[in-house]
Amino acid sequence: MPDLRPAHDVLPLGPAPRPATAAELLARLRPALLDALGPTVEGSERVRLDADLDGPDVARLDVDLTGVHVRVGSAQHEAGHGGAADATDPATRDVEDVRSREDAELRRLRLDAHPLLVEDVPVDVDAEVAGLRFRWVEDTAGALGVEPVEPDDAAPVSGHVRVAAPRDALVATARRLVATELESIGLTLASLDVELASAGPRSVSLRGFARVRKGILSASVRAAGTAEVDAHMVLTVRDLELSSRNPVVAALLLAARGELAKAEGHRVDLASDLPPGVRLADVRVEVGETLAVTARLA
Repeated sequence: MPDLRPAHDVLPLGPAPRPATAAELLARLRPALLDALGPTVEGSERVRLDADLDGPDVARLDVDLTGVHVRVGSAQHEAGHGGAADATDPATRDVEDVRSREDAELRRLRLDAHPLLVEDVPVDVDAEVAGLRFRWVEDTAGALGVEPVEPDDAAPVSGHVRVAAPRDALVATARRLVATELESIGLTLASLDVELASAGPRSVSLRGFARVRKGILSASVRAAGTAEVDAHMVLTVRDLELSSRNPVVAALLLAARGELAKAEGHRVDLASDLPPGVRLADVRVEVGETLAVTARLA
């Protein structure tokens, strides 16, 4: 019996039948991918794609996002002002009337960006995932789409990802974010110094020293914290601190300190929180002129 159940989260790829050549696949996939990226992405014309087909399977798909600019939060801003961005208009859709399904596999997906810009931070990305299952779905109107199939323990995915960004650019972004948060409680950021250090391959510590103003008042604020992943892939946040010797500033920071107190000692099992078929084998953190995080799936 053919599987004619409704299909969910289907990426539309034009009319059936499925592509028979790599060139045809890329011609259909490119507009679908750009639509999925949405209005938060500038420079989408720089996206480069390449692929090989092997029957119903995609032997490889290479996506290069070098030069693309991602504006975090711009879609929400436009949606809130009646713009084109609309979170209720996703690139995927549900298909109620299915005519046929065909099992397939994306054997290797590679994603590169050297770099892409996230806000004003150049982010270098090197990622590869193998064993992504999907189905070609045709509806009764003759439209074709791709339906993702979740991995499981019988058909796990494997791969790796490395994301890196210059430390100075990250610190500059942190300054802007901190300044915005301080403004919300009536403080002005005068200066901020941030130190990042690594106590091991899976640990990063942060220490910050800020000068803030409120009217004619000037005071210092100290912040610190450590995030560490153990050999069992459990993330622990500890040694959190946010303090000021100035009693007025300390009072204004009271709510933020309460949130930090809730996070102190918080543990997240990175391995168990992943779906079946996705197993985190290792995480590494590099701290230097560049801050990099590497993860390996197995």
